[in-house]
Amino acid sequence: MEAYVMDAFSACVFGGNQAGVVLPDRELSDAVMQQIAGEFKHSETAFVRVEEDGSVTLRYFTPAGEVDLCGHATIASFALLRETGRIGDGTFTAHTRAAELQIRVKGDTVWMDMAPPVLLRTLEEGEWDTLYRAYGLTTNHMPEGYVPKIVSTGLADIMMPVRDHETLMRAVQDAAAVTELSRHYDVTGVHMFCPGDESCTAYCSNYAPLYDIPEECATGTSNGALTYYLYLQGLVQPEQENVFVQGEHMSRPSEIRSRLELPDGQPNILIGGRAVMSMACDLKI
Repeated sequence: MEAYVMDAFSACVFGGNQAGVVLPDRELSDAVMQQIAGEFKHSETAFVRVEEDGSVTLRYFTPAGEVDLCGHATIASFALLRETGRIGDGTFTAHTRAAELQIRVKGDTVWMDMAPPVLLRTLEEGEWDTLYRAYGLTTNHMPEGYVPKIVSTGLADIMMPVRDHETLMRAVQDAAAVTELSRHYDVTGVHMFCPGDESCTAYCSNYAPLYDIPEECATGTSNGALTYYLYLQGLVQPEQENVFVQGEHMSRPSEIRSRLELPDGQPNILIGGRAVMSMACDLKI
């Protein structure tokens, strides 16, 4: 069966966030999909099937287990389907374990609807110190007017604000401590960010050691959650296009775009980006 590596949220090979994309030629067991994801060793591998009605079913596996949704792997999958001629431009329904999503494809850009945004919890002041110490920081590194919150647009992450780009870049993760925090709060991981400048809305770093992902250079769902966080802060306006820069720690800078719409007064968040193929192979199983 066909298998690919796609570099998502990038316009050039070896940029952005790599995802495995497999196009199975038959039904695969969960155990086999898990083994394939372990063989690829990327943060996520998507298993993709185009249905007879034109919709697309996706499942996502990390090297450690299945996750309900992965933004960059979804962008990668639809960019691949478009590049290989399996779909054209248009709007498609994506069936995932998190939700049914609407995917909009136009040329080399893919926009995906996130699951409805939810503010799950605001961390209380007594909880901040443990979170910041897990990155070698203190609560003095938290910008005024921002507090850590747990937000989900399909996957829950702790939105962790820091005051500036210098702080973001010098943070060092205690993986064991963050793994325990992730279990305690029932989240995928931590999405650290600082306010941006004239070139972007925010700079970000994403960590998910609970899922064997020490750091990830581009995350669609997490930046969807960050878009909602910033909207609640009054810093993102409806229909505004936002740009998030992520992955600088890993020397794989990525550009993730987002928009927040308010159809019927309910927030709907879209994540957009490009993806390029860096590897194609036949999977022999």
